[in-house]
Amino acid sequence: WELSYRLGMRPWICVAYSAPVAAASAVFLVYPFGQGSFSDAMPLGISGTFNYMLVFQAEHNILMHPFHMLGVAGVFGGSLFSAMHGSLVTSSLVRETTETESQNYGYKFGQEEETYNIVAAHGYFGRLIFQYASFNNSRSLHFFLAAWPVVGIWFTALGVSTMAFNLNGFNFNQSILDGQG
Repeated sequence: WELSYRLGMRPWICVAYSAPVAAASAVFLVYPFGQGSFSDAMPLGISGTFNYMLVFQAEHNILMHPFHMLGVAGVFGGSLFSAMHGSLVTSSLVRETTETESQNYGYKFGQEEETYNIVAAHGYFGRLIFQYASFNNSRSLHFFLAAWPVVGIWFTALGVSTMAFNLNGFNFNQSILDGQG
């Protein structure tokens, strides 16, 4: 927060960076403390990570934990929203150059004015999905694009932290009745 302030930036960079810090803290610190041994922490490396994931699923049923589900929706939803945003911006660029030049030359780094027509993008997306699914304010749109995956990763970190103390995912095995009732 302080570094962002001293550099004259908005403080949201440290808030966004808190998501991977929370996730790393959950798997490297909170989970081993909850399980009672640092041998339960996630090892570094590909094969160790995959083994950790399989053992975590076997012991805690993470795929059926609501916080993990919110994390998956956050990460995949964030990538979907970012791809849709990039497509809409590319489709609604305002040409500032001649036909023989690339449209990319119409943008100068740090310029104040927008290079795309947000009204056209808002109108198209509002008709494509429904009117209220579209943002007509650039700041609220970009806040949403940044906040969605960050909140999702926070929820996944919370899920791992709760499962560290054996508050596991849903288990419906006890709901199956046999012939004896």
